[in-house]
Amino acid sequence: MKVHHLNCGTMVPPLTGALVCHVLLVEAPGGLVLVDTGFGLRDVADPRGRLGRDRRLLRPVLRAEETAARQVEALGFRRDDVRHIVVTHFDLDHIGGLADFPDAQVHTTAAEVLGAVVSPSRRERSRYRPVQWAHGPKIVEHTPDGEAWRGFAAARELDAVAPGIVLISLPGHTRGHACVAVDAGTHWVLHAGDAFFHRATLGGHSPVPRTLRTVENLLADDRRRVRDNHARLAELHGRADAGLSIVNAHDPVLLERARATA
Repeated sequence: MKVHHLNCGTMVPPLTGALVCHVLLVEAPGGLVLVDTGFGLRDVADPRGRLGRDRRLLRPVLRAEETAARQVEALGFRRDDVRHIVVTHFDLDHIGGLADFPDAQVHTTAAEVLGAVVSPSRRERSRYRPVQWAHGPKIVEHTPDGEAWRGFAAARELDAVAPGIVLISLPGHTRGHACVAVDAGTHWVLHAGDAFFHRATLGGHSPVPRTLRTVENLLADDRRRVRDNHARLAELHGRADAGLSIVNAHDPVLLERARATA
């Protein structure tokens, strides 16, 4: 499967520097598959109504040409060629483009649906933006369990989407957060979503910028699990497996590295 690495939403929050919304576009045998969507055309048209006060914190640039819809079209496809969308979680900068692909099936964990849509806690009600799924997307819930993938115990291959796409439960950032692994042929791409915010989490000599670390802790549904996830991903990265590339949702350097090796 051919994998395109897209930036579907530049953001410039105070003190963090520019961030991206790293989205995967997968050319699968049965049609196109998106992993996350970034911001969408409706967010561009109505940022106040769609994003609320969070727009002041995230400071998204909101260019129509950065949306997944426009980038799919720029690659010569139609929007309805996108048959499936696999989302890491329901934060607004990850699902804003769902409404641009109304016929696509949206795959996520049952725990994320419970926390965002069915039975949110008070904190979750302030976190999520129901307007982003008010169009009635075709949500398909999954409970990743019983399968192992590279040391992750709770994983499920999404055969109905395409062979070689794996949904991996990794709660911590949100109640039902997941990672998504995609077999790109020559290597696997592991999209870790918001399981970590900065590449230094995986290892290296430079520390994670303090501002990003603070934001990551503030947004965490479960800080202990976030720390555990950091350790697990760092261990996986430390194996230096040439057949695996780990990316996340917002690090612009990881996005450019992924594009260079795609």
